[in-house]
This record gives sequence, C-alpha cells and structure tokens, in this order.
Amino acid sequence: MQISHDPSASRYEHAGKGLRRSDLNPDPIKQFGNWFTAAIEAGIRDVNAMSLATAGPDAKPSVRIVLLKSFDQHGFVFFTNYESEKGKQLEENPFAALGFYWIELDRQIRINGRAEKTSREESESYFHSRPLESQLGAWASHQSEVIDGRRVLDARFAETSERYADKPVPLPPHWGGFRMKPERFEFWQGRPNRLHDRFRYTRKTDGRWQIDRLAP
Repeated sequence: MQISHDPSASRYEHAGKGLRRSDLNPDPIKQFGNWFTAAIEAGIRDVNAMSLATAGPDAKPSVRIVLLKSFDQHGFVFFTNYESEKGKQLEENPFAALGFYWIELDRQIRINGRAEKTSREESESYFHSRPLESQLGAWASHQSEVIDGRRVLDARFAETSERYADKPVPLPPHWGGFRMKPERFEFWQGRPNRLHDRFRYTRKTDGRWQIDRLAP
C-alpha cells in the first residue's frame, strides 16, 4: 500500500452537531470548564496539552506544547524554567496565546491574554507535588541551553540526585509558574463542508464579556 506524502491529500470531514449561541455560558471560563470536562469524559489523552505562542521584542512568534495545570477566574496556569526561551520571551513581552484542539470532539479553543508569574508560594506548592525525578530534573536541565551531548544532561542529573539524596529538593530560583489572564476566547466547533461554528468572547472595559459569531 502506497502512502501519500502530500499534506493536501489528508482530508477529514467534520461531523460535529454544531454550536449555537444558546449553548454557550455567558462566562467563557465556565464555558471552557464545560468543554474541558467533556474532553476528560471522552477519554482524550493529554487533555491538558496546549499550544503556547509567545514572541520576544523582535515580534517573531514561537510556539510549543505545554501542560495546563490549573484554571479559574484568575487565569490559566502552567509552569516552566524562567530562563527558557518562553520564559525570557514572556519576561520581555507578556502577551501570549493558548490553543487547545480535541479532534475527537471536533473542538478547538483559542485564548489570548497577558501572562504574569505566579507567587513563589504557589510555584513551590506545585513543585513539591511533582514526582521526585521531575524535581531533580528542574535543577539538572538548563532549559533551551545548547549542550554537547546527552552525557552532559545525565551527569547533571546524577550530580543533583546525589546532592539531594537525603534531603528535600528546594524550588529552583529559576523555575515557577505563569498565569495567563484571558482577554479574548474563541470556541470552535467543527461542522460539515468546512462551515464551522465559531464564537468569540471579548472582555469589555466594564469586565463583562461580549459574544460574537464569526464566519468560518
């Protein structure tokens, strides 16, 4: 069987039942929660995986997959090495975008907002909830730094493991969370014939949310 390497040959007909304005919660955080719960119930793997787009002062965008660790009315939280590319870019330009895509449900969510660091107390609480190996890895890996080979990383991990063999692993000063405070959402529901349903929430100056249907 011959496999096509032409991206345009990959076609998927969306079979979503549609999305109406009456289906939406006036609060986009609650609407996100509804869809997130549905994705969990659908058994989607890595349901909290999301694309994170950032840009530095040069305005050149960079995107990668990170994991959502919590969300509420205050924003969406993820954790990272502050000295990584994304950490440095968010320090220089706090505006960012998140993207979720759950193909099993024909749903996509886009979120735009401004990110700020979580408190050290919040970062420390999450850090110590992680597996021990992950805590050690946060010290061993100088994220986004060029290294000569895997042996460098393995040696740092071994040295860190020995250093904290009989004591708690402290929170690294260069590691912690970001909370992105949303300013705009888009909820996308796949439909046949590429005539998808799209609804955008925009935060108004009085704090309320305006909902608009967008053409696909």
